[in-house]
Amino acid sequence: MHTEAGDAPAVSARGLVKRYGDVTALAGVDLTVPRGTVLGLLGPNGAGKTTIVRILSTLLRPDAGEATVAGVDVLRHPRQVRRRIGLSGQYAAVDEYLTGFENLVMIGRLYHLGRRRARERARELLAQFRLEDAADRPSRTYSGGMRRRLDLAGALVADPPVLFLDEPTTGLDPRGRSDMWDVISTLVAGGTSLLLTTQYLEEADRLADRIVVIDHGRIIAEGTADELKAQVGGDRLDVTVRDAARVGEAAALLAPLGVAEPSVDEHRRAVLLPVTGGSAVLTDALRRLDAAGLDIDDVGLRRPTLDDVFLTLTGRPAEDEAEAAPTGHAARKEVAR
Repeated sequence: MHTEAGDAPAVSARGLVKRYGDVTALAGVDLTVPRGTVLGLLGPNGAGKTTIVRILSTLLRPDAGEATVAGVDVLRHPRQVRRRIGLSGQYAAVDEYLTGFENLVMIGRLYHLGRRRARERARELLAQFRLEDAADRPSRTYSGGMRRRLDLAGALVADPPVLFLDEPTTGLDPRGRSDMWDVISTLVAGGTSLLLTTQYLEEADRLADRIVVIDHGRIIAEGTADELKAQVGGDRLDVTVRDAARVGEAAALLAPLGVAEPSVDEHRRAVLLPVTGGSAVLTDALRRLDAAGLDIDDVGLRRPTLDDVFLTLTGRPAEDEAEAAPTGHAARKEVAR
């Protein structure tokens, strides 16, 4: 399965299977990332996301199936694949005792760039990722967002055409996440092809051209963010009543307006109802509640969230990935070999 890089998608996988004893981590996964695009890979705890990344980045061999990255067969030519990829895991793989500059130079030397070019590339990336002022500080003094930016810079030292980002904004605050999104968007605009695993639908919505949802090692849905949201019923009518004893009554009043049964959260005193019709439904709901003398503390329409998508498609909410992640210097050194 070897084709010329120029004629091939950035990533192509067919029938990937991986088992750990009696546990099937991947049960025949097919996916494609066209060149110059971003594929978002979503899935709940233990779904198989990180296993896919490890196989495609040559850190793990599948039990069955085939894959190419930048037109190169992952199983037959792993060293060639490693020259064409960058990898950033779920946790920043930086040496906390080295400065930011020293971290990037070390990675450049692992990629055999040569001392002078490794130093030049380190300075380029420190400027690109707005880390120049902290270049000569030990990375242990960096904030979480700075460490993540340094880790992503490390994945780009060899200027790879294909990038694998395994939950790149895990642990970041909203500002840090937004900054990272800007950096990733700039990379993609420059032509980088990207496979992104994430638990944030908003992240995939912002960055991904298409999204694949995986559960129990199988792909269960694929489409744009809007297409996936449409699968879980469009808008949600979210009503919080003042009197907890009347939540059930509110649910019964609002049920005829929905496209599915309402859910009740007694702790929040809330009713959540999948609806269509936009503001007209909101007006009708308020009229019904007022006629029944039901006081409300809050009411609104909202788009489906990541949990809505996961709950509908997988039956459980998204959680932190439990699979072994390709993180740390051992993984970085392996990819740079």
